[in-house]
Amino acid sequence: MSDAAQPTAAEVRAAAEAVKAALDRHLAAVERRSGEDDPAVYEAFNQLATAAEAYDELLYDRYDEVTPFEIPGTEDALPPYAGPEEPNALSVLIRRDYTVVEPQRLLAQAQRIEAADYDEGTDSGASGTVHGALGLLFGEFEPDEIASRHKEFGLEEGDSTLWVTAADEPADPGEWLEAPFEQIDPQQVVCRFDVSAVFDDDLDVEDPDDEPDDVLDAELEDEDEDLEPLDAER
Repeated sequence: MSDAAQPTAAEVRAAAEAVKAALDRHLAAVERRSGEDDPAVYEAFNQLATAAEAYDELLYDRYDEVTPFEIPGTEDALPPYAGPEEPNALSVLIRRDYTVVEPQRLLAQAQRIEAADYDEGTDSGASGTVHGALGLLFGEFEPDEIASRHKEFGLEEGDSTLWVTAADEPADPGEWLEAPFEQIDPQQVVCRFDVSAVFDDDLDVEDPDDEPDDVLDAELEDEDEDLEPLDAER
């Protein structure tokens, strides 16, 4: 940035004072809060985040320094709940991302499912492609079981989120099936739960409960043992 475009020392000082004032307003709003989702607290939080971001930018532009604070982005924050006080219906929206890290492991599991589900001599061919294998996998197991056994199926977990939304009345049958995740009102969200690697402070810590790959490979080689839990679940 050129010298002409740099903020003045007075502008940085004024931004610092704005942060102090925003801190006072936020604390006062918290002390007077009327409930868990008090809109005054939400507004004060946003004002504090805006003031802190502006100060951080000016401080960096003028002095090449940053603050040690990190305020969560307000763009991803949910607004105060404005749904019914006594919901008569609710929707649970879940998204889980996976990466196919071991296609051969996935295909091997799909072949075992296919062998158990189809009569001898029947060749559906679905287990021969990754997308076909995924269809077999998710058709055989519940999503929660896949989440708990993802490594066994050659998958690696990515981000996941669960939203619980409230409504006065349940949706009509078939109403939202064409676009199930559209037109969600953030103010109807009762709660949400996010899981992401960005929240993990122990990414490099090895989980002692994780099975080594060579153990999993040995399990895949024993088809009879693999088929037993599939038959038991049906």
